[in-house]
Amino acid sequence: MDPNRTFGEMPMPLFDPAPDDVLLPAGAPPPGRRSSGAGKAAPSYLADHRARLRERFMQGGAAALPDYEMLELVLFRAIPRQDVKPLARRLIERFGDFNRVLSAHPARLAEVEGVGPAVVTELKIVEAAAQRLARARVLHRPVLSGWQVLLDYCHTSMAHRETEQFRVLYLDRKNVLIADEEQAQGTVDHVPVYPREIIRRALELNASALILVHNHPSGDPTPSDSDITMTARIAQAADSMGITVHDHLIIGKSRELSFRAEGLL
Repeated sequence: MDPNRTFGEMPMPLFDPAPDDVLLPAGAPPPGRRSSGAGKAAPSYLADHRARLRERFMQGGAAALPDYEMLELVLFRAIPRQDVKPLARRLIERFGDFNRVLSAHPARLAEVEGVGPAVVTELKIVEAAAQRLARARVLHRPVLSGWQVLLDYCHTSMAHRETEQFRVLYLDRKNVLIADEEQAQGTVDHVPVYPREIIRRALELNASALILVHNHPSGDPTPSDSDITMTARIAQAADSMGITVHDHLIIGKSRELSFRAEGLL
């Protein structure tokens, strides 16, 4: 067994690519051959729809809107003068829900008809903002006394990714989170992990404890044999240097698995 290979998952299907940058009404000229009406304000019915949707959001928050309407709000800025509802529905159909759309790789997003650089940028800005807000709630704070906040952060950052990611949370002697670092990214079914690099980085940070975190893109957080084997190797290496591995969390779509709680660590 390759000592650097870990974390098995079932592969996800790939989709045929489809081009384009913006949604155009039927019969409209393609980009670069603009009609004489290009540049005009959006039709009044579109402006009214957008105003109503924004008002519903401000009054009821995200809970008042289904996923495709939340996407519409994000897409308004990227595509200011066209109906974005069809694109929002296509994105939900392709990726499954609002969170998975935001977390999708830019190349996968670009496969969807109507998605161009402006749309990808807006989606990635919202994703980055959500992750930064969640991270601010856990960084430089005691982790073990705010466990649910930590779990929320991990789900925000990793639950909806289409590829595996392995992160290490480094803690000081008071179990305050001093660093959250991505150790590796992988494919849909595995991610390479290097125990020696994890321990070297812990020593550089003067960390006293670790929490390992990785995601399963399938949504099922059940650990594979390679997950269990690699976790044991990391824990053994950490113990030899006086570093504690508090837990290894596997993040699924709607739940997580704790190695500590399952008696695997």
